[in-house]
Amino acid sequence: MVTLERGREVTDAELARRADWIRLKTVELVAQAGLGHYASTFSCAEIVATLYYHVLRLRPHEPRWPDRDRFLLGKGHVATGLWPVLADLGYFPHDWLKQFGKVGSPVNDHPNMKLAPGIDFSSGSLGHNLSVGTGMALGARLSGRDYRTFVLTGDGELQEGQVWEAAMAASHYKLGNLVAIIDANGYSGSGPTSEAMNIEPLAARFDAFGWLVREIDGHDITALRSAFGGLPAPNSRKPACVIARTEKGRGAELFSKQPQAWHLGLLSAEQQADVVAEITARMELAQ
Repeated sequence: MVTLERGREVTDAELARRADWIRLKTVELVAQAGLGHYASTFSCAEIVATLYYHVLRLRPHEPRWPDRDRFLLGKGHVATGLWPVLADLGYFPHDWLKQFGKVGSPVNDHPNMKLAPGIDFSSGSLGHNLSVGTGMALGARLSGRDYRTFVLTGDGELQEGQVWEAAMAASHYKLGNLVAIIDANGYSGSGPTSEAMNIEPLAARFDAFGWLVREIDGHDITALRSAFGGLPAPNSRKPACVIARTEKGRGAELFSKQPQAWHLGLLSAEQQADVVAEITARMELAQ
């Protein structure tokens, strides 16, 4: 059984290209489904690429391997960008992607752990996954295993009170094997997070809850590798929070100029051609 160990060799350029590949596949899948989340998925493309192609310890052909690192997608509406990665790594056949967005498909707008291999917990109503991740990290401690649990949240998701209960519990139980990653793109589904319910200053708040905090540019592959490579050992006693400052819609000018308009939508054929051409040109230049 092939194990993808932590810290796999890959260049920054390869990870950057993989992030743009995730963006291209997102555009393709949303077009197939007829509606989907572009801008939120684009903002975390570098994070997902770095985790799955460099950081996480996994066995794709044994998705329930007890010693795998766990990954929980708190902002579950960006699963569109995760499905191509899981298919690429071998969790399920590529043909499954052709069913995206269709009734009865195991791969849909939000991940369902009962339907798709590689999903450690479901999402739908946001705000639950840091609590579940805290339980998984505590379970690792109680069973003597050294896996890490990574939870990717949006900053809008942090407006949920349950997130902060989980943050308090994680430090109380000294869960150094828990890593929260905040895709801090400044927006929630209803608009700027600062207007709906301000959650800043994030670093100071997580620090006050007893977490190790690192704040980085979430589109900087080198910074992401450094943050994840510098995590304390899983048996350490402080949970870690990586605040990844991102731009909603990053990677396509159309989305980044109107991030809220493209939180959920569908590109016209002309718009799609322009977005694909922009991303493809950038990937070709990076070769």
